[in-house]
Amino acid sequence: MSIRNIAIIAHVDHGKTTLVDQMLKQSGTFRENEYVEERAMDSNDIERERGITILAKNTAIHYNGYKINILDTPGHADFGGEVERIMKMVDGVLLVVDAYEGCMPQTRFVLRKALEQNLQPIVVINKIDKPFARPDEVLDEVIDLFIELGANEDQLEFPVVYASGINGTSSLEPTKQEDNMTPLLNQIIESIPEPPKNEDEPLQLQVALLDYNEYVGRIGIGRIYRGRIKVGQSVTLMKRDGSSESHRITKLYSFLGLKRYEVEEAAAGDIVAISGIEEVNVGETVCDREHPEALPVMEIDEPTLKMTFQVNNSPFAGLEGKWVTARKIQERLDVQLKTDVSLRVEPTDSPDAWIVSGRGELHLSILIENMRREGYELLVSRPEVILKEIDGVLCEPVERVQIDVPEEYTGSIMESIGERKGEMLDMSHTSTGQVRLIFLVPSRGLIGYRTEFLSMTRGYGIIHHNFDSYKPVFSGHAGERRQGALVSMERGKATQYSLVALEDRGVMFIEPGTEVYEGMIVGVNNKENDLNVNVTKAKAQTNVRSATKDNTVTMKKPKILSLEEALEFLNDDEFCEVTPESIRLRKKILDKAEREKLARKKKYERV
Repeated sequence: MSIRNIAIIAHVDHGKTTLVDQMLKQSGTFRENEYVEERAMDSNDIERERGITILAKNTAIHYNGYKINILDTPGHADFGGEVERIMKMVDGVLLVVDAYEGCMPQTRFVLRKALEQNLQPIVVINKIDKPFARPDEVLDEVIDLFIELGANEDQLEFPVVYASGINGTSSLEPTKQEDNMTPLLNQIIESIPEPPKNEDEPLQLQVALLDYNEYVGRIGIGRIYRGRIKVGQSVTLMKRDGSSESHRITKLYSFLGLKRYEVEEAAAGDIVAISGIEEVNVGETVCDREHPEALPVMEIDEPTLKMTFQVNNSPFAGLEGKWVTARKIQERLDVQLKTDVSLRVEPTDSPDAWIVSGRGELHLSILIENMRREGYELLVSRPEVILKEIDGVLCEPVERVQIDVPEEYTGSIMESIGERKGEMLDMSHTSTGQVRLIFLVPSRGLIGYRTEFLSMTRGYGIIHHNFDSYKPVFSGHAGERRQGALVSMERGKATQYSLVALEDRGVMFIEPGTEVYEGMIVGVNNKENDLNVNVTKAKAQTNVRSATKDNTVTMKKPKILSLEEALEFLNDDEFCEVTPESIRLRKKILDKAEREKLARKKKYERV
């Protein structure tokens, strides 16, 4: 059976996963009576809730005598490392672009990676059914982007398919749609080159993705570049450090639809999963024993952000979680390392704390969210950027930021980005009546910016950013929180009486009846300093009738923080306490007198 290997790449939410759904359904991969959920490839609960793809996933369909291996890639910048590795496994890409939004920051990132690998592109202008779709303008944007990124003449001769993933239609013309995906599937067969037929040569398979199964251990997923692989075969693993090890393939899996099924043998050009090599890592080559030749090692994105994970030592520790000890947290982080190659976990001087580094806030927050759903309790610190020394100069990560906002908000956006050490690269008016601003901003300046941005633009602004480069460290502060915190000075239940009395001081994070402890952050102060407050105070009971007894008390609605908002709020002297039931903010030092003593000491040292 002839094979085609393709990756689907796009900016976040441009419809990659929905498009894969339709290709799976219309190729006859599923039985007629088989129930298939929408966005079937997004199997993780968080992926379904947020509508984003977090992990690259592979599937395959049979169509007209061809096997098409399809790799669905993440669209968010924090998971860009997954995209880069996928490019090594395929011969062509479907570049999906929204017919209304056009080229976005991540479109540029993923296309540049595809062109660097000299892959054959097919451009899919998706969501053609949108009321304000502008396919001709978007196609011009795509051509301009190809030219800007240095595409060669062959790559510029890309075929274009117009599609509506949600409706399952496609065509080669923008004005009319055929009621199936046949034009797209035929275009894949015609345009994507067939892998070289070299199955008689010695085996070479390179691992690009990792999976983990508690029954068979670590599973390596990769493409067979040459030769054949069989169950029971003795192979040599060429490690990243240049060393080699001997292993035996215990299980071999192929893909079809949403299932992974066992096979006895696979040949060059196919994408398979193997088990039996417990310590296999991304980029390593599985070779024939007699011809141990390694393929060029894949580069893995270095982390740009780090946080401290710590055993929960709050007064409420152990009340809500199932796994609370250092040993359990260490085991969970070790399991994560088996599949997440962009993650780093380093020990600290304390046996109860680890430095966890990742590709961005979203990358780390999704790990934390998964852990709390599994029953873990932990404390996490404010995210910090990872500095790097390049040619003797200390450098920090800088991000390329694209912002689309109504014109009336441009002044406040430019001022706020300027305070975060941002540098404007471009400003233009889009055909949708908005202003598009392009900036280079230090990564540390973007920590906690999204919430401020949404408030500033009343929710009408759109912001996207992805890693650009390392640049010499900018002097001064970049975007730390200006307002102080309202900190509880007592342990007990918050009362409505106290919360109403404190409303003028700032915005509360808790409701009446919430259990609090000393040092817990219960709100944000209107002023820059931290303020210790008593939220547990009850109204004094007397036998004297009050003149205002029957007055109705109206209370402002508190701001209940999500995990991302809580992490963005943190300052250097604060922790986020994460449990399966609650997300609390607290000071690192809970005791009020101890905090004041430390503050005086720091003030004295500065003098």
